[in-house]
Amino acid sequence: MSVSLYEKDFNLWLELTIKQLESHEFTVLDTVNLIEELKNLGKAEKNALDSNLMILLAHLLKLKIQADAPETMKNSRYNSVIEHRKCIKKQLSKMLSLKSYLPEILEDSYVDGKDIAIKEGKLASFGVRIPDKSEYPHLCPFTIEEILDDEFYGSSLSDVG
Repeated sequence: MSVSLYEKDFNLWLELTIKQLESHEFTVLDTVNLIEELKNLGKAEKNALDSNLMILLAHLLKLKIQADAPETMKNSRYNSVIEHRKCIKKQLSKMLSLKSYLPEILEDSYVDGKDIAIKEGKLASFGVRIPDKSEYPHLCPFTIEEILDDEFYGSSLSDVG
């Protein structure tokens, strides 16, 4: 059994596929692998959104639960919130249909983000209070509007210096 170009040299397969599409050579296209690659593109975008949302939620939770943390620690969390929120918003602006995907992944992303927040919370040092696992809400305490709001940091806006 011979190895296909797709399996042997993906980049060459991609270049050839693009040329075939541009030349309208549809009958010779490797449609099976082309369809699979197109499906994977959508998955990659959704995975990136899920990953950024998970980290954003973890840091919003840490800001909410460990509000008494030192300013340097909170500033690092604020920076992470800003960065991951920016990534999410940029992704949503490029692919508007992903916005409807947010409610679908919110709870799973929250569970993972909460797990990160709990584990990182246990690593607290320098006299920072280690929160009990029970302090973290079972369900996501933030709305999608709050999550995407540039002025929201997990607790009252006056907490942000």
